[in-house]
Amino acid sequence: MVDDVSGDLGLTEAAAGLLTSLPVLCFAVATPLVSTVIARLGVERVVSLSLGLIAVGTVVRSSGGYGLALAGTVLIGIAIAAGNVAVPLVVQRDFHGTSGTVTGLYSAALNVGAVVTTAATAPLADAVGWRWALAAWAVLVPLAYVPWRLAVRRRARWRAGSPEPGARGPGVEQPGPAPAEAGDESPETAAPASVLRRPLTWLLVAMFAGHTFGYYGITAWLPSILHDTIGVAQSAAGGAASLFSLTAIAGAVGVPIAATRGTPPRVTFVVVAALWLSLPVGLALAPALWPVWVCAAGVAQGGNYTVIVSVIVQRTGDLSASRRTSTAVQSLGYVAGACGPVALGAVHTATGGWTAPLVCVVGALGAMTLAGLVVTRPARR
Repeated sequence: MVDDVSGDLGLTEAAAGLLTSLPVLCFAVATPLVSTVIARLGVERVVSLSLGLIAVGTVVRSSGGYGLALAGTVLIGIAIAAGNVAVPLVVQRDFHGTSGTVTGLYSAALNVGAVVTTAATAPLADAVGWRWALAAWAVLVPLAYVPWRLAVRRRARWRAGSPEPGARGPGVEQPGPAPAEAGDESPETAAPASVLRRPLTWLLVAMFAGHTFGYYGITAWLPSILHDTIGVAQSAAGGAASLFSLTAIAGAVGVPIAATRGTPPRVTFVVVAALWLSLPVGLALAPALWPVWVCAAGVAQGGNYTVIVSVIVQRTGDLSASRRTSTAVQSLGYVAGACGPVALGAVHTATGGWTAPLVCVVGALGAMTLAGLVVTRPARR
């Protein structure tokens, strides 16, 4: 798809690279902004607005030249950044007793979407052209918006004290007063400085930064690594990214299943970290076994994202603290993610091989592992 878009719009490699990296940059830059908007408007309105923004951005991106492509991509990036902050708040507020399971399902859904769109967009573009192929995904927005609005209305009735017969509230396991809305926050309980002074916040930043650096760095360069090291054809190597996303579904679902069966969080995380590290180490030492390493790391990256979001939901306190913690973790973490492809590319250019870039990935994932071991250690009694 990148080649089709670049050829039609007459883009240089640098211009095409900016277009593909813009969403991650938006995640880093827009997250503090959307966090403030959530505090003022409430999570329901922001989720609804973000869905509308995705629809508009998807159409704008395919409607004209390079400028509109950039503008549409920015709109989509801002909308996704809003969802990244808002969804964990909804999970914490409405599914507190089953937050791990719901977080896993959310993470799995993200990867299902990535797999489906990746697999279907190219053949769709062959049939109708890249513009219609990209714009066509706007039809998914109503499929998400309608059930979301129904859930919002159902919750509003429940909060008003007149739930539907047999209803217990959306995701609420215990009776009692409804939690505060995301927009009704007390500055004394979750001031920005208080969140940034918490060691847990910075440990989560280190976890997410190492995770995103490895994820975006690997996905950007994996086809080139496989082609240059063992001569895998570019078409086959490109399928490795799809395999990476597909196997992530197992990790996203597997982490909460392990939790419900009583597996200690640290044990689960050690398995996740080991699988993640197997990819750069395996590509450096035994690249011919790349399907094994890609599948293992795919499971790990889906599982690790679930671990991080679950910790934010379960251990940061009220909704205000969760929102501010999530903002810090995501904005700083996605900066590292945006740097991953650039850093690995620069190291590859400087060294002429892929061993040094893979060592950089090991370093990032090593930092992630150390922080995660502290975060998931058993509580002191």
